[in-house]
Amino acid sequence: MLLPHSHAAISAANRRGIVSMICSVAFFIANDVLVKYVSQTLAAAQLIFIRGLLACVLLLAVAHAMGATRRPGDLLQRPVLVRSALDAVATMVYLTALFHLPIGNATAINLATPLFITLFAVLALGERVGAARWLAIGIGFSGVLLVVQPSVQGFNSYALLCVMASVLHAARDTSTRYISPNVPSILITLATAVAVTVLSGVLSIAEGWKPLAWRELGLLAAASAFLCVGYYLLINSMRAGEMSVIAPFRYTALLYALVFGYVVWGDVPNALAWAGIALLVGAGLYMLHSERARTRAALEAAAD
Repeated sequence: MLLPHSHAAISAANRRGIVSMICSVAFFIANDVLVKYVSQTLAAAQLIFIRGLLACVLLLAVAHAMGATRRPGDLLQRPVLVRSALDAVATMVYLTALFHLPIGNATAINLATPLFITLFAVLALGERVGAARWLAIGIGFSGVLLVVQPSVQGFNSYALLCVMASVLHAARDTSTRYISPNVPSILITLATAVAVTVLSGVLSIAEGWKPLAWRELGLLAAASAFLCVGYYLLINSMRAGEMSVIAPFRYTALLYALVFGYVVWGDVPNALAWAGIALLVGAGLYMLHSERARTRAALEAAAD
């Protein structure tokens, strides 16, 4: 049983994790928009390799400036290697599925990740998740389905690959908790970028390469910067508080995607999508209210 002051500390950590998660998915969506644009002219593996290479250079420079490269052995710790491998495989599995599925179906399956994270948090980390929190997560996922509106015809054997990618992403995030707090988050971010870059580089050899224009290189450089910040914030969020509380705020990615979709491509949500947005926002507000209530109860108990 946690002591009252521990409840307050955990709630504060949860809030930090929630903010990091909400910000991280914003950077990931910005990266996705640029990658989607460049993918019209470049093969996926080549695109991911070039973006990853640029990200590795940027992260190495930042890590060196922060003094994190003084302990390069941290990159070879087993939990860091496991997390990096899971991220690389999950990325390539998801992209393989994405190329053979409607975007709505792939998005819906991929955003089931918070459900798997919560399950792993219970099984592997011993977190206690009440019925109300499970209900909020379920309502949030229902909102996702209403927004993306996946088609029955769009589900095929590649949908199973997409489910596998979601499980791998959840396993990756759960494995973050097994990394020593002494390992800087920037080094974990660098290890992740290196793993994804190496795997995509191998696959790009099989796909073949196309000439790269300066404009494409500039867009990929911007995408790599967004990706680096997203990676770093995601890792920080998973190292903060309770994963079952923080993970559902990954759903905010869909809200960012809707904004970018409208601004860049002129996509306007229909009535069902607006209903889904309402469910997503409602579930998020409930989770925040629940955290505030837990903190208030803990402080009152401590005062008594």
